[in-house]
Amino acid sequence: MLSKRIIPCLDVREGRTTKGVKFKNNIDIGDPVEMALLYYEAGADEIVFYDITASHEKRDIMIDVVRKVAETIFIPFSVGGGIRTLEDMRDVLLAGAEKVSVNSAAVKDPEIISKGAEAFGSQCIVLGMDVKYVGKSEKIPSGYEIVINGGRTYMGIDALKWAKDGQQLGAGEICLNSIDADGTKDGYELTLTELISSAVDIPVIASGGAGRPEHLYDVLTAGKADAALIASMVHYGTYTIAEIKSFLDERGVKVRASW
Repeated sequence: MLSKRIIPCLDVREGRTTKGVKFKNNIDIGDPVEMALLYYEAGADEIVFYDITASHEKRDIMIDVVRKVAETIFIPFSVGGGIRTLEDMRDVLLAGAEKVSVNSAAVKDPEIISKGAEAFGSQCIVLGMDVKYVGKSEKIPSGYEIVINGGRTYMGIDALKWAKDGQQLGAGEICLNSIDADGTKDGYELTLTELISSAVDIPVIASGGAGRPEHLYDVLTAGKADAALIASMVHYGTYTIAEIKSFLDERGVKVRASW
């Protein structure tokens, strides 16, 4: 059995790490380079960095921040936000990231997934999915709809179908974010996570809602996720990565030791 990964997420806007609730009311919480180093030293398995307004503002990702973070840490590092072309992917990978995450751009042009996988390998391509529960309908049979541009634009695409399509196109991993749970600290969206994890053969990273170690246990077991993104619970010092991993280890979840 592969170890479950614990992945701090740094949402960055205007060069600073920020945190909101359900994609709104973001506040400044620190320097992304300093925070990445802190989490690397604390035992994070990976780091995810999202330039959260790049797509909405139709601008390129901040390569200088990517480069500084990549020079600071020595664990896998994924970057998303504002990646629209193969050249964008190449720039991010050359700046030191191991993976690129495509979200809005992939919905608008699914071929970017297959082109990226062909050029750089599926292991480098993460399909980011921002998902909201809208109720089951003929158009959205799972009840979960894909939303892009930082939670601003509903696309009329069923999340379950899009996950399967993403795998078929060549994505090597899915980062599944529940807008409903994002920043609430009330727990991950387990129904959504289990639905997607059971439908695809590639790793699924659960995102949105972590507030206590129990939430990670739930999503990594009942939710069948391969990894869990965390933000608020470590950004505000409520828990350390070591405490989270120790909690999981004591309950039989295989994690990489960092305590």
